[in-house]
Amino acid sequence: MPTVDLAAGPIHYVEHGDGPAVVLLHGLLVNHTVWDEVIDRLPAGFRYVRPDLPLGAHPEPMRPDADLSLHGLNRLVADFLAALGLTDATLVHSDWGGALFLTAYGLDERVGRLILLPCEAFDNFPPGLPGKMAVLASRIPGGLPLALRQLRVSWLRKTPLLLGWMARRPLRDDLVRAWTEPGLRSKEVRRDLLKYVATHFTATELVADTEALQHFTGPALVLWSSAGKVMPRSHGRRLANLMPNGTLVEVDDAYVLSMLDRPETIARAMSEFLVAKRP
Repeated sequence: MPTVDLAAGPIHYVEHGDGPAVVLLHGLLVNHTVWDEVIDRLPAGFRYVRPDLPLGAHPEPMRPDADLSLHGLNRLVADFLAALGLTDATLVHSDWGGALFLTAYGLDERVGRLILLPCEAFDNFPPGLPGKMAVLASRIPGGLPLALRQLRVSWLRKTPLLLGWMARRPLRDDLVRAWTEPGLRSKEVRRDLLKYVATHFTATELVADTEALQHFTGPALVLWSSAGKVMPRSHGRRLANLMPNGTLVEVDDAYVLSMLDRPETIARAMSEFLVAKRP
């Protein structure tokens, strides 16, 4: 995997194709492979870039003094776009909604379009039972390694407290083992995740920073799951109505990780948007 060295530390990423940039983000305790079932179904003529963000499944730790708070991670995403020379990029959000705040922080100058799969928004930080469990695990000594080991047990990760409400389809053992390996191997990787989880959120700030998307004037596709329990269905419509050029498409029979639950549906909707809104 190629690596770009940012102020916060090294970011690994994969990319293929040439053309306008499409940057696909991910959530906590997963990495770029969450997009594997979708990426080959997307149209040619674009440069697809998938970074491994320092959210607990990244292969190499960040620098010890790296700011990995919510604001720091937004700066990291902006620095990543700059380091690769990406402009007018399509930024694809999933699960982790922190990068929605690029607009609020004045860091979205390289973003031309948005695609929003189910993700944190408004005051839904941390989201639902899985989010609350992640925070709890981070506050108990030894809790995070224990939680990572539990994710490797198929029947445990199917419970609502872990990944049962994140993906409607069973997750493959090999996929989850790869996601949990960095955190089990490296206490520094766990340290990076804990820095983010320790970020202090206030509902007022979160809502205001989400609502700053009303100033994002580029095309935006909100590709939201209608069956989700972690990311409220109402947030999809609310986000689409918030952005001046927002459009809502609902996906049935899918939870948060809809790219795994319904890869063909997600790829088709994304493809139609990318081709229609191509710069």
